[in-house]
Amino acid sequence: MRILDLKVVFKLPAILIGISIMMFSCDDSIDDSGFILDVPVNIESFSLHGEEGQIDQASGEITFIMPYNTNITGIVPTVELPGSATLTPSVDVPRDFTQEVTYTVVNGNLYKNYVVKVEVLKPILNFSINGVAGAINHTNRTINLLMPEGTNLSNLQPEIEISDGLTISPSSGTSIDFSEPVIFTINANDHTLEYTVNVTTPATGVKIGYLGVASNRSSISDPDEKAAADWLFSTFGEVEYISFEDVATGTNLSNFAVIWWHFDEAQDLPEIAYNPEVLNSLKNFRNEGGGLLLTTFAALLVDELGIVPAGHQPNNVFGDFGTGGFVDENNNWGISFRGHEEHPLFVGLETFENGKANFLEKGTFRQNHTAWWFLPEWGNYGNGEGWRNQTGGINLASESWDDNLDGRVAIAEFNGTEAQGNVIVIGFGAYDWYNETDADGNESQANAFLPNIKRLTENAIYYLGGGEEELGEEE
Repeated sequence: MRILDLKVVFKLPAILIGISIMMFSCDDSIDDSGFILDVPVNIESFSLHGEEGQIDQASGEITFIMPYNTNITGIVPTVELPGSATLTPSVDVPRDFTQEVTYTVVNGNLYKNYVVKVEVLKPILNFSINGVAGAINHTNRTINLLMPEGTNLSNLQPEIEISDGLTISPSSGTSIDFSEPVIFTINANDHTLEYTVNVTTPATGVKIGYLGVASNRSSISDPDEKAAADWLFSTFGEVEYISFEDVATGTNLSNFAVIWWHFDEAQDLPEIAYNPEVLNSLKNFRNEGGGLLLTTFAALLVDELGIVPAGHQPNNVFGDFGTGGFVDENNNWGISFRGHEEHPLFVGLETFENGKANFLEKGTFRQNHTAWWFLPEWGNYGNGEGWRNQTGGINLASESWDDNLDGRVAIAEFNGTEAQGNVIVIGFGAYDWYNETDADGNESQANAFLPNIKRLTENAIYYLGGGEEELGEEE
């Protein structure tokens, strides 16, 4: 929440205020000493459990990072105010700081709002093996890692960061056989926790085609498309780059189980994507059982490929390009997949609530490349059910606030006939593989939720290439 501008509190009807202003402008002799304006309204200190918060006077935010297992549900804060200032609500009343709490400082005729945000550290802060970060689900107490193909799982040394005051067994750096799930036990002063770590490698026999406009992989110019390709080729063994020109000139696609097109460089699809030979080849690929993964602006091809009825492609397409973009300092961006928690696409994601996961961390530069369906007012869909009826698809996810999935379609699944392959479409703006620099050339912070983007994509490839049963066996 942003800080409110300092304002004068007038205790007069609006019409009298107007008359007063007119009088002031005409007569400098009017005595306005009754208005107390030259007084401070800044909170000088704010403490919880003896820990002092970081106060940003410009934004009006007071932030805390508290140790693991700190009780923040009923705390009386200690606040230092200037002079005769008062605070609303009263600091004498215990507050629940699991949600943001807003306080207002009043002094004389001025006031200022502050928002208190408290984060309690999790027991496990980071878990990685050979530089591969695990997706930590603190709700289910699971950690999932997908290692590159060919990794020997029988002798791996995890690097583990835990909260202060805790111990973990097996400890960080221990050689462990991860051929089967491994249970890690965390010991706190008064209790223990168990996390199950699942380490897998890609399924063999799933050949993946990475489709692109560039003539070859080394010629990919868009940084987001390149980052996605680099991850794919470093993670899966059977991957081949396919150019649209290759498809247009008759390259055989039947050897691939999954084709992924991630298009990020422009809102309008390239002309070659509409080439009749390209469209027929991709349609035939799907009709013969191949799975299609279309991400970001590639989602727009669902109409031309006959995946949805004519005119039912994503209707809300936008984003910044070039040096455009922005930083959201206040909000992580994520999705809600409530009602589809057991779908294979969402296995192993780090969630912040049941059925909700973040993908883009606050403070990370973003261009918000979005190609999704906007339901309530546009397209005569009305809600999720209306969209399903008109498109034949399954709306798997929406924005994180949308528990009923009636506002947006951020991830969609289109099941084919018995012979056809499935299609997964991912079109939300937080699906961001590369954090571009801003207009001044400043590098963005690393996105802490990138493991979720990778995991979602891995799951989609497994699902499209092998189906739910094979994915379940991998997990």
